[in-house]
Amino acid sequence: MYSLSGYGDMMADHVRMDAYARALRRAIEPGAIVVDIGTGTGIMAFLACQYGAKRVVAIETADVIEVAREIARANGLDDRIEFIQKSSTETMLRERADVIVSDLRGVLPLFRHHVPAIIDARRRLLVPGGVLIPRRDRLYIAGVSAPHLYARHVAPWDSNQYALDMRAAVRIETNAWRKVRARPEDVFLKPQLLATLDYTMIDRLDLTAEVQWSVTQAGVAHGLIVWFDADLGGDIGFSNAPGMPDALYGHAFFPWSHPVGLAGGDTVSVGISATLIGDDYVWCWNTRIANSGTAGRLKAEFRQSAFFGVPLSPASLAKRSAEHIPALNDDGRLDRLILELLDEHVPLGSIANELLSKFPSRLSTWAAAMARVADLSARYSQ
Repeated sequence: MYSLSGYGDMMADHVRMDAYARALRRAIEPGAIVVDIGTGTGIMAFLACQYGAKRVVAIETADVIEVAREIARANGLDDRIEFIQKSSTETMLRERADVIVSDLRGVLPLFRHHVPAIIDARRRLLVPGGVLIPRRDRLYIAGVSAPHLYARHVAPWDSNQYALDMRAAVRIETNAWRKVRARPEDVFLKPQLLATLDYTMIDRLDLTAEVQWSVTQAGVAHGLIVWFDADLGGDIGFSNAPGMPDALYGHAFFPWSHPVGLAGGDTVSVGISATLIGDDYVWCWNTRIANSGTAGRLKAEFRQSAFFGVPLSPASLAKRSAEHIPALNDDGRLDRLILELLDEHVPLGSIANELLSKFPSRLSTWAAAMARVADLSARYSQ
């Protein structure tokens, strides 16, 4: 969930906001019904009202929707905006929307359940021929020579003032991608189109792509960056490429396992994929660098995945295997009892009392028990 200051940063991003405002103004005809998915503090919904929407449905899962309600009342817009606090995929509309606007991206558009939400909204919530904002995103990839970006991954582990060998962390860190702001001069292998996400027809959740470069100049490369250009309809959009005005999204830096000196004529081949697993995407980037001087001889080869970018013990991995036979720990038994009592419609205070009597060593005070119950109630109760 974003903080309130995070929503403020989004509004302060004039690259993003100016483009969205122009796209809404163009798309909304008098009397239109507009759906704003992920409304946050409501800025898109308010603009839709200003531009002539008859009715706006503002959908948001987080409690920040209460701030949006208050702003709507302060501006006399609450009679035209219906606020719904739930996921768009759980929302039913009285009538379909003429326009759906959203910005559910992270650093990249392949972020959490953005794509599934848009596919669902297009199929269930939009009139045939209705307008989606954004209409499409184009992902670009480039190779970079950027020691300052690479150092953020490896410098703390390569050397330290205590004469300790901590390089075991480098393997993990170089399997993790980070948000960065790359400069035009960092780009070493020219940008190529990686994928186009056309939201008017997309039906796949995952991405698989391959790109190749023939190196034209000598230098040291450190990895790859990926960004997107947004098409909000017609000639309206914005680019997040290095050198363009900074947008809040930044760029995704995928480091190589180690820097590689490249020579003219070398060939760099990259296979990259993003697979939605659980609540977010797991990125993999496999690189082969062929030496120009010797046919078929590899200069370097890396197989990297964000799955390996998080420290996992053998015990943790074993608990995730298909053959694992689990046994609930104290936390599991405690949460099971809470859920059972919630399902029996027992008041939360009474559930807290029950927990204290059955788990006295786990919960020392009624306030601690009540906090645990309230958290699960907020997550699972209707």
